[in-house]
Amino acid sequence: MAKRDFYEVLGVPKNASDEEIKKAYRKLAMKHHPDRNQGDASKAAEEKFKEVKEAYEMLSDPQKKAAYDQHGFAGVDPNMRGPSGAEGFGGFAEAFGDIFGDMFAQQRGGGRGGRQVYRGNDLSYAMEVTLEEAAKGKDAQIRIPSWESCDVCHGVGAKPGSSVKTCPTCAGQGQVQMRQGFFSVQQTCPTCHGSGKIIPEPCIACAGQGKIKKQKTLEVKIPAGIDDGMRIRSVGNGEPGTNGGPSGDLYIEIRLKKHDIFERDGDDLHCSVPISFTTAALGGEIEVPTLEGKAAIDIPEGTQAGKQFRLRGKGIKGVRGSYPGDLYCHISIETPIKLSEHQRKLLKEFDESLNKGGAKHQPNANGWATRLKAFFS
Repeated sequence: MAKRDFYEVLGVPKNASDEEIKKAYRKLAMKHHPDRNQGDASKAAEEKFKEVKEAYEMLSDPQKKAAYDQHGFAGVDPNMRGPSGAEGFGGFAEAFGDIFGDMFAQQRGGGRGGRQVYRGNDLSYAMEVTLEEAAKGKDAQIRIPSWESCDVCHGVGAKPGSSVKTCPTCAGQGQVQMRQGFFSVQQTCPTCHGSGKIIPEPCIACAGQGKIKKQKTLEVKIPAGIDDGMRIRSVGNGEPGTNGGPSGDLYIEIRLKKHDIFERDGDDLHCSVPISFTTAALGGEIEVPTLEGKAAIDIPEGTQAGKQFRLRGKGIKGVRGSYPGDLYCHISIETPIKLSEHQRKLLKEFDESLNKGGAKHQPNANGWATRLKAFFS
């Protein structure tokens, strides 16, 4: 079968840049790689892969590309080239490594003696704190799982009197060579699972792990201003690594307890303050709570329900904040209940006097009545 034009094979124009050629090759090589095409499609994919590989090998090399652009296939015919014909393969190898390096990256091991080294898993711990503790910060102690060397086998993992053997499958390397299509790759040893050793008689106390899970107390500093959902990272206090790998980390996630008075919104605080309708009508001074004690608010005459008063700097100074937030007091007017007959009579007389005064005493109610009348008309 006649060869196809190299640019046609890669699906790029003749004025394509080196990056466009490389990108097109990567896409096609991944698509037609034999390991990704099994069964009946395998042979066709292999041919396509070879065709794509050859096209990129020629077009990725400046000298070969120039010769091909000028003379076509004759310019890159190996029978018509001298000793320099093997040059330029580095460009192909570089792109080839870029494409398939990630494919097998997880199968490569590291560490001493070729054994695979794994970082330990991270742990998560949920800690509940009060609003006051979150605002001021605190030093706390928590109990977390920990692993200590087994007292019976002294960390070896083998039953006392027996010994650890070198894995016969990988000769202690923790990895084995495996063939995948055209390639030879390293994989974790299926016998020792990357440790490079086997334990014929595991220690009964630790089941061959060489360590025993226990509990330990950890000192934790909760910074002032921390908020719900924030996390504190304790480096190295997660699960231990494998084959000498580093330990994972411990993440302490803050859960803010519900407060009886305040609700937090970022660095601001909100609270609902009930007052009598007499205070709302006549005005007066009331006391409101803050995290630092009490504060006074002047209630002006004729204050309506829902009125909001802002106390600057009475909120919380966040972890990343330069200044504390504010406290917002939301006024709710309390309706009296369980009235005596005398009180009922006084209220009726008071209501009659309001009605005689007209709209000036109840501007909201009269405004509502006007809008309602207009709506139904």
